Amino acid sequence: MFQEFQSKYAELAVRVGVNIQPGQKLLVRAPIDSAEFTRLVVKKAYEAGAKEVVVLWNDDIITRTRYELAPDESFDEFPEYYVRAHDVAIEENWALLSIVAANPDLLKGIPADRIARANKAAGLAMDNFRMAMQADKVSWNIVACPSPVWADKVFPELPEENRMDALWNAIFAATRSDLDDPVTAWEDHIALLDGKSQFLNTSKFHALHLQAPGTDLTIELPELHVWTACGSYNSQGDLFVANIPTEEVFTMPRKEGVNGTVTNTLPLIYSGNVIDGFTLTFENGKIVDFTAEEGYETLQGLLDTDEGARYIGEIALVPYDSPISNTGILFYNTLFDENASIHLAIGSAYAFNLEGGKTMSKEELLSHGANQSITHVDFMIGSKDMSIDGITKDGERVPVFRNGNWA
Repeated sequence: MFQEFQSKYAELAVRVGVNIQPGQKLLVRAPIDSAEFTRLVVKKAYEAGAKEVVVLWNDDIITRTRYELAPDESFDEFPEYYVRAHDVAIEENWALLSIVAANPDLLKGIPADRIARANKAAGLAMDNFRMAMQADKVSWNIVACPSPVWADKVFPELPEENRMDALWNAIFAATRSDLDDPVTAWEDHIALLDGKSQFLNTSKFHALHLQAPGTDLTIELPELHVWTACGSYNSQGDLFVANIPTEEVFTMPRKEGVNGTVTNTLPLIYSGNVIDGFTLTFENGKIVDFTAEEGYETLQGLLDTDEGARYIGEIALVPYDSPISNTGILFYNTLFDENASIHLAIGSAYAFNLEGGKTMSKEELLSHGANQSITHVDFMIGSKDMSIDGITKDGERVPVFRNGNWA
Protein backbone atom coordinates (compact mmCIF):
# COMPACT_ATOMS: atom_id res chain seq x y z
CA MET A 1 0.00 0.00 0.00
CA PHE A 2 2.87 2.36 0.78
CA GLN A 3 4.32 1.94 -2.70
CA GLU A 4 0.88 2.43 -4.25
CA PHE A 5 0.22 5.64 -2.29
CA GLN A 6 3.68 6.98 -3.08
CA SER A 7 3.13 6.28 -6.77
CA LYS A 8 -0.22 8.10 -6.67
CA TYR A 9 1.41 11.03 -4.85
CA ALA A 10 4.11 11.34 -7.51
CA GLU A 11 1.41 11.10 -10.18
CA LEU A 12 -0.47 13.97 -8.52
CA ALA A 13 2.62 16.17 -8.49
CA VAL A 14 3.18 15.60 -12.21
CA ARG A 15 -0.34 15.41 -13.67
CA VAL A 16 -2.29 17.72 -11.33
CA GLY A 17 0.44 19.87 -9.76
CA VAL A 18 2.53 21.04 -12.72
CA ASN A 19 0.25 19.28 -15.24
CA ILE A 20 3.20 18.45 -17.48
CA GLN A 21 2.41 18.70 -21.19
CA PRO A 22 3.75 16.39 -23.92
CA GLY A 23 7.09 17.72 -25.13
CA GLN A 24 7.49 20.09 -22.18
CA LYS A 25 10.61 20.24 -20.02
CA LEU A 26 10.53 20.01 -16.21
CA LEU A 27 12.89 21.58 -13.67
CA VAL A 28 12.84 19.84 -10.27
CA ARG A 29 14.39 21.27 -7.10
CA ALA A 30 14.83 18.53 -4.52
CA PRO A 31 16.76 17.66 -1.34
CA ILE A 32 18.96 14.57 -1.43
CA ASP A 33 16.87 13.09 1.39
CA SER A 34 14.07 12.78 -1.18
CA ALA A 35 16.17 10.94 -3.80
CA GLU A 36 13.96 7.85 -3.97
CA PHE A 37 10.75 9.86 -4.31
CA THR A 38 12.38 12.30 -6.76
CA ARG A 39 13.38 9.39 -9.02
CA LEU A 40 9.75 8.27 -9.00
CA VAL A 41 8.60 11.79 -9.92
CA VAL A 42 11.08 11.88 -12.80
CA LYS A 43 9.75 8.52 -14.04
CA LYS A 44 6.16 9.74 -13.87
CA ALA A 45 7.10 12.92 -15.74
CA TYR A 46 8.68 11.03 -18.63
CA GLU A 47 5.71 8.65 -18.72
CA ALA A 48 3.44 11.71 -19.00
CA GLY A 49 5.38 12.93 -22.03
CA ALA A 50 8.05 15.24 -20.61
CA LYS A 51 10.82 15.98 -23.09
CA GLU A 52 13.52 16.43 -20.44
CA VAL A 53 13.67 16.49 -16.64
CA VAL A 54 16.50 18.36 -14.89
CA VAL A 55 17.03 18.01 -11.13
CA LEU A 56 18.79 20.63 -8.99
CA TRP A 57 19.78 18.91 -5.73
CA ASN A 58 20.26 20.51 -2.33
CA ASP A 59 21.42 19.18 1.03
CA ASP A 60 20.64 20.45 4.54
CA ILE A 61 24.03 19.45 5.97
CA ILE A 62 25.90 21.34 3.24
CA THR A 63 23.61 24.34 3.73
CA ARG A 64 24.26 24.35 7.48
CA THR A 65 28.01 24.00 6.92
CA ARG A 66 28.01 27.07 4.68
CA TYR A 67 26.25 29.20 7.30
CA GLU A 68 28.74 28.04 9.93
CA LEU A 69 32.01 28.33 7.99
CA ALA A 70 31.69 30.47 4.85
CA PRO A 71 33.32 33.93 4.84
CA ASP A 72 31.02 36.70 5.96
CA GLU A 73 31.01 38.57 2.65
CA SER A 74 29.66 35.52 0.78
CA PHE A 75 26.19 36.04 2.28
CA ASP A 76 25.71 39.14 0.14
CA GLU A 77 26.11 37.07 -3.03
CA PHE A 78 23.96 34.54 -4.90
CA PRO A 79 25.13 32.08 -7.60
CA GLU A 80 24.52 33.32 -11.13
CA TYR A 81 24.22 29.80 -12.58
CA TYR A 82 21.18 29.14 -10.35
CA VAL A 83 19.51 32.38 -11.46
CA ARG A 84 20.21 31.62 -15.11
CA ALA A 85 18.77 28.10 -14.85
CA HIS A 86 15.47 29.52 -13.61
CA ASP A 87 15.42 32.36 -16.13
CA VAL A 88 15.88 29.82 -18.95
CA ALA A 89 13.02 27.76 -17.52
CA ILE A 90 10.76 30.84 -17.64
CA GLU A 91 11.90 31.84 -21.14
CA GLU A 92 11.35 28.33 -22.54
CA ASN A 93 8.10 27.56 -20.68
CA TRP A 94 9.42 24.74 -18.54
CA ALA A 95 7.29 23.47 -15.67
CA LEU A 96 8.83 23.85 -12.20
CA LEU A 97 8.43 21.43 -9.30
CA SER A 98 9.84 21.95 -5.80
CA ILE A 99 10.10 19.00 -3.42
CA VAL A 100 10.59 20.11 0.20
CA ALA A 101 11.75 18.08 3.19
CA ALA A 102 12.96 20.90 5.37
CA ASN A 103 14.45 20.57 8.82
CA PRO A 104 12.47 23.13 10.90
CA ASP A 105 15.53 23.80 13.07
CA LEU A 106 18.13 23.74 10.28
CA LEU A 107 19.66 27.15 11.03
CA LYS A 108 18.94 27.35 14.74
CA GLY A 109 21.81 29.19 16.43
CA ILE A 110 23.09 30.77 13.20
CA PRO A 111 23.51 34.57 13.50
CA ALA A 112 20.30 36.24 12.33
CA ASP A 113 22.33 38.75 10.28
CA ARG A 114 23.78 36.00 8.08
CA ILE A 115 20.33 34.54 7.43
CA ALA A 116 18.80 37.95 6.65
CA ARG A 117 21.60 38.92 4.26
CA ALA A 118 21.49 35.58 2.45
CA ASN A 119 17.72 35.81 2.05
CA LYS A 120 17.96 39.35 0.72
CA ALA A 121 20.66 38.38 -1.80
CA ALA A 122 18.55 35.44 -2.97
CA GLY A 123 15.42 37.56 -3.18
CA LEU A 124 17.07 40.22 -5.30
CA ALA A 125 18.72 37.71 -7.61
CA MET A 126 15.55 35.64 -8.10
CA ASP A 127 13.20 38.62 -8.53
CA ASN A 128 12.48 37.87 -12.21
CA PHE A 129 11.65 34.27 -11.41
CA ARG A 130 9.41 35.18 -8.48
CA MET A 131 7.50 37.77 -10.52
CA ALA A 132 6.94 35.22 -13.28
CA MET A 133 5.56 32.67 -10.83
CA GLN A 134 3.31 35.24 -9.16
CA ALA A 135 1.90 36.16 -12.57
CA ASP A 136 1.34 32.48 -13.56
CA LYS A 137 3.72 32.70 -16.51
CA VAL A 138 4.59 29.01 -16.08
CA SER A 139 3.17 26.00 -14.27
CA TRP A 140 4.69 25.39 -10.85
CA ASN A 141 4.05 23.20 -7.85
CA ILE A 142 5.36 22.42 -4.36
CA VAL A 143 5.06 19.02 -2.70
CA ALA A 144 6.74 17.57 0.38
CA CYS A 145 8.74 14.44 1.09
CA PRO A 146 9.53 13.24 4.63
CA SER A 147 13.04 13.31 6.03
CA PRO A 148 14.14 11.64 9.27
CA VAL A 149 14.87 14.92 11.05
CA TRP A 150 11.48 16.35 10.00
CA ALA A 151 9.68 13.19 11.12
CA ASP A 152 11.48 13.37 14.48
CA LYS A 153 10.17 16.93 14.94
CA VAL A 154 6.55 16.10 14.08
CA PHE A 155 6.24 12.76 15.90
CA PRO A 156 8.67 12.81 18.86
CA GLU A 157 6.29 10.67 20.93
CA LEU A 158 6.53 7.69 18.54
CA PRO A 159 9.31 5.07 18.50
CA GLU A 160 12.03 6.32 16.19
CA GLU A 161 11.54 3.50 13.70
CA ASN A 162 7.86 4.46 13.22
CA ARG A 163 8.21 8.20 12.66
CA MET A 164 8.95 8.24 8.93
CA ASP A 165 5.98 5.95 8.22
CA ALA A 166 3.75 8.17 10.34
CA LEU A 167 4.79 11.30 8.42
CA TRP A 168 4.36 9.59 5.06
CA ASN A 169 0.86 8.47 6.05
CA ALA A 170 -0.02 12.00 7.24
CA ILE A 171 1.16 13.42 3.89
CA PHE A 172 -0.77 10.80 1.92
CA ALA A 173 -3.97 11.68 3.81
CA ALA A 174 -3.46 15.45 3.51
CA THR A 175 -2.89 15.23 -0.24
CA ARG A 176 -5.67 12.65 -0.92
CA SER A 177 -3.03 10.25 -2.26
CA ASP A 178 -4.56 7.43 -0.18
CA LEU A 179 -7.85 7.54 -2.10
CA ASP A 180 -8.78 5.19 -4.92
CA ASP A 181 -8.64 7.95 -7.53
CA PRO A 182 -6.69 10.97 -6.24
CA VAL A 183 -6.78 12.80 -9.58
CA THR A 184 -10.59 12.77 -9.71
CA ALA A 185 -10.73 13.69 -6.01
CA TRP A 186 -8.59 16.73 -6.76
CA GLU A 187 -10.81 17.74 -9.66
CA ASP A 188 -13.78 17.69 -7.24
CA HIS A 189 -11.79 19.59 -4.62
CA ILE A 190 -10.83 22.31 -7.10
CA ALA A 191 -14.50 22.71 -8.03
CA LEU A 192 -15.49 23.05 -4.35
CA LEU A 193 -12.92 25.78 -3.67
CA ASP A 194 -13.85 27.52 -6.91
CA GLY A 195 -17.38 27.81 -5.53
CA LYS A 196 -16.09 29.64 -2.45
CA SER A 197 -14.01 32.03 -4.55
CA GLN A 198 -17.02 32.73 -6.80
CA PHE A 199 -19.10 33.70 -3.74
CA LEU A 200 -16.41 36.12 -2.57
CA ASN A 201 -15.86 37.58 -6.04
CA THR A 202 -19.60 38.14 -6.44
CA SER A 203 -19.75 39.83 -3.02
CA LYS A 204 -17.06 42.38 -4.00
CA PHE A 205 -16.30 43.31 -0.39
CA HIS A 206 -14.54 46.60 0.24
CA ALA A 207 -12.86 45.21 3.36
CA LEU A 208 -12.68 42.30 5.81
CA HIS A 209 -12.76 42.63 9.58
CA LEU A 210 -11.01 39.81 11.46
CA GLN A 211 -11.59 39.24 15.18
CA ALA A 212 -10.21 36.61 17.55
CA PRO A 213 -8.24 36.57 20.81
CA GLY A 214 -5.19 38.75 20.13
CA THR A 215 -6.49 39.80 16.70
CA ASP A 216 -8.56 42.81 15.66
CA LEU A 217 -7.63 43.61 12.10
CA THR A 218 -9.32 45.42 9.22
CA ILE A 219 -8.07 44.60 5.72
CA GLU A 220 -9.19 46.75 2.80
CA LEU A 221 -9.24 45.09 -0.61
CA PRO A 222 -8.27 46.70 -3.94
CA GLU A 223 -11.19 47.61 -6.18
CA LEU A 224 -9.98 45.11 -8.81
CA HIS A 225 -9.16 42.30 -6.35
CA VAL A 226 -9.83 38.70 -7.40
CA TRP A 227 -10.33 35.76 -5.05
CA THR A 228 -8.51 32.66 -6.28
CA ALA A 229 -8.60 29.00 -5.28
CA CYS A 230 -6.11 26.22 -5.97
CA GLY A 231 -6.36 26.01 -9.74
CA SER A 232 -4.45 28.48 -11.93
CA TYR A 233 -3.78 28.82 -15.65
CA ASN A 234 -0.34 29.52 -17.09
CA SER A 235 0.42 31.76 -20.06
CA GLN A 236 -0.27 28.81 -22.39
CA GLY A 237 -3.72 28.26 -20.88
CA ASP A 238 -2.81 25.04 -19.06
CA LEU A 239 -4.40 24.38 -15.64
CA PHE A 240 -2.03 23.68 -12.73
CA VAL A 241 -2.17 23.53 -8.92
CA ALA A 242 0.68 25.39 -7.21
CA ASN A 243 0.44 23.69 -3.80
CA ILE A 244 -0.40 20.11 -2.91
CA PRO A 245 -2.08 20.12 -0.43
CA THR A 246 -4.18 23.27 -0.56
CA GLU A 247 -7.41 24.21 1.21
CA GLU A 248 -7.34 28.00 0.78
CA VAL A 249 -9.21 30.71 -1.06
CA PHE A 250 -7.09 33.87 -1.22
CA THR A 251 -6.67 37.40 -2.54
CA MET A 252 -4.47 40.46 -1.98
CA PRO A 253 -5.03 43.29 0.52
CA ARG A 254 -4.73 46.92 -0.53
CA LYS A 255 -1.14 47.73 0.39
CA GLU A 256 -1.93 50.74 2.59
CA GLY A 257 -5.33 49.53 3.77
CA VAL A 258 -4.46 47.26 6.71
CA ASN A 259 -5.00 48.48 10.28
CA GLY A 260 -5.03 46.84 13.69
CA THR A 261 -3.30 43.96 15.42
CA VAL A 262 -2.89 40.29 14.56
CA THR A 263 -1.44 37.40 16.59
CA ASN A 264 -0.17 34.12 15.18
CA THR A 265 -1.80 30.82 16.15
CA LEU A 266 0.75 28.35 14.73
CA PRO A 267 4.56 28.58 14.65
CA LEU A 268 6.17 30.12 11.56
CA ILE A 269 9.16 28.17 10.24
CA TYR A 270 11.37 30.63 8.41
CA SER A 271 14.92 30.00 7.19
CA GLY A 272 15.46 27.05 9.50
CA ASN A 273 14.23 28.88 12.60
CA VAL A 274 10.99 28.85 14.58
CA ILE A 275 9.15 32.16 15.11
CA ASP A 276 6.29 31.89 17.58
CA GLY A 277 4.16 33.87 20.02
CA PHE A 278 4.32 36.96 17.82
CA THR A 279 2.02 39.93 17.32
CA LEU A 280 2.12 42.46 14.49
CA THR A 281 0.60 45.95 14.64
CA PHE A 282 -0.42 47.68 11.39
CA GLU A 283 -1.04 51.34 10.58
CA ASN A 284 -2.04 52.25 7.02
CA GLY A 285 -0.79 48.90 5.83
CA LYS A 286 2.65 49.06 7.44
CA ILE A 287 3.88 46.90 10.32
CA VAL A 288 4.85 49.58 12.83
CA ASP A 289 5.43 47.36 15.86
CA PHE A 290 5.97 43.68 16.61
CA THR A 291 6.72 41.30 19.46
CA ALA A 292 7.79 37.65 19.51
CA GLU A 293 8.32 35.14 22.31
CA GLU A 294 10.59 33.02 20.10
CA GLY A 295 12.63 34.03 17.05
CA TYR A 296 12.45 37.79 17.55
CA GLU A 297 15.71 38.50 15.69
CA THR A 298 14.70 36.21 12.82
CA LEU A 299 11.35 38.00 12.54
CA GLN A 300 13.11 41.37 12.60
CA GLY A 301 15.42 40.22 9.80
CA LEU A 302 12.41 39.17 7.73
CA LEU A 303 10.64 42.51 8.24
CA ASP A 304 13.81 44.41 7.33
CA THR A 305 14.30 42.55 4.03
CA ASP A 306 13.03 45.53 2.06
CA GLU A 307 10.34 48.23 2.22
CA GLY A 308 7.62 45.82 1.07
CA ALA A 309 8.39 43.32 3.83
CA ARG A 310 6.63 45.66 6.30
CA TYR A 311 3.37 45.17 4.35
CA ILE A 312 1.30 42.12 3.49
CA GLY A 313 0.51 40.68 0.08
CA GLU A 314 -2.04 37.95 0.79
CA ILE A 315 -5.09 37.11 2.89
CA ALA A 316 -6.12 33.42 2.68
CA LEU A 317 -9.27 31.89 4.13
CA VAL A 318 -9.12 28.30 5.43
CA PRO A 319 -11.83 26.87 7.70
CA TYR A 320 -10.82 25.52 11.10
CA ASP A 321 -12.87 22.42 10.30
CA SER A 322 -10.69 21.30 7.41
CA PRO A 323 -8.82 18.05 6.64
CA ILE A 324 -5.34 19.10 7.78
CA SER A 325 -6.57 21.04 10.80
CA ASN A 326 -8.67 18.07 11.90
CA THR A 327 -5.63 15.80 12.06
CA GLY A 328 -4.37 17.85 15.01
CA ILE A 329 -0.86 17.47 13.60
CA LEU A 330 1.53 20.42 13.69
CA PHE A 331 3.70 19.78 10.63
CA TYR A 332 6.28 22.52 11.27
CA ASN A 333 6.08 23.10 7.52
CA THR A 334 4.20 26.04 6.00
CA LEU A 335 3.01 23.99 3.01
CA PHE A 336 0.81 22.00 5.41
CA ASP A 337 0.29 24.32 8.37
CA GLU A 338 -0.98 27.20 6.20
CA ASN A 339 -3.69 24.85 4.93
CA ALA A 340 -4.90 24.24 8.46
CA SER A 341 -5.43 27.92 9.23
CA ILE A 342 -6.45 31.33 7.94
CA HIS A 343 -3.19 33.06 7.08
CA LEU A 344 -1.58 36.25 5.86
CA ALA A 345 1.63 36.68 3.90
CA ILE A 346 4.33 39.19 4.62
CA GLY A 347 5.69 40.64 1.37
CA SER A 348 4.70 40.55 -2.27
CA ALA A 349 1.21 40.10 -3.70
CA TYR A 350 0.29 37.74 -6.53
CA ALA A 351 -0.42 39.57 -9.78
CA PHE A 352 -3.23 37.17 -10.64
CA ASN A 353 -5.16 38.43 -7.59
CA LEU A 354 -5.91 41.59 -9.56
CA GLU A 355 -8.22 41.73 -12.55
CA GLY A 356 -5.84 42.00 -15.52
CA GLY A 357 -2.86 41.82 -13.16
CA LYS A 358 -0.99 39.09 -15.04
CA THR A 359 -0.07 41.54 -17.79
CA MET A 360 0.52 44.61 -15.59
CA SER A 361 3.94 46.14 -14.97
CA LYS A 362 5.28 46.55 -11.44
CA GLU A 363 4.23 50.19 -11.49
CA GLU A 364 0.71 49.35 -12.62
CA LEU A 365 0.35 46.67 -9.95
CA LEU A 366 1.50 49.10 -7.28
CA SER A 367 -0.94 51.76 -8.47
CA HIS A 368 -3.80 49.29 -7.99
CA GLY A 369 -2.75 48.49 -4.41
CA ALA A 370 -0.54 45.42 -4.87
CA ASN A 371 2.42 45.23 -2.50
CA GLN A 372 5.89 44.70 -4.01
CA SER A 373 8.70 42.87 -2.21
CA ILE A 374 11.47 40.35 -2.79
CA THR A 375 9.93 38.10 -0.13
CA HIS A 376 6.61 36.32 0.44
CA VAL A 377 6.19 34.51 3.75
CA ASP A 378 2.90 33.04 5.00
CA PHE A 379 2.03 33.01 8.70
CA MET A 380 -0.97 31.42 10.39
CA ILE A 381 -3.61 33.36 12.35
CA GLY A 382 -6.76 31.20 12.21
CA SER A 383 -8.47 29.50 15.17
CA LYS A 384 -11.83 28.12 16.26
CA ASP A 385 -12.55 31.58 17.68
CA MET A 386 -11.99 33.55 14.49
CA SER A 387 -14.85 35.61 13.08
CA ILE A 388 -14.70 37.55 9.81
CA ASP A 389 -17.15 40.09 8.46
CA GLY A 390 -17.16 41.27 4.88
CA ILE A 391 -17.77 45.01 4.66
CA THR A 392 -19.41 46.41 1.54
CA LYS A 393 -18.78 49.87 0.07
CA ASP A 394 -22.01 50.99 1.75
CA GLY A 395 -20.77 49.81 5.15
CA GLU A 396 -23.00 46.74 5.37
CA ARG A 397 -21.43 43.87 7.35
CA VAL A 398 -21.88 40.35 5.99
CA PRO A 399 -20.82 37.28 8.06
CA VAL A 400 -18.10 35.35 6.20
CA PHE A 401 -16.56 33.27 9.03
CA ARG A 402 -18.00 32.36 12.43
CA ASN A 403 -16.27 30.21 15.04
CA GLY A 404 -13.42 29.55 12.65
CA ASN A 405 -15.57 28.25 9.78
CA TRP A 406 -17.50 29.56 6.80
CA ALA A 407 -20.61 31.36 8.03
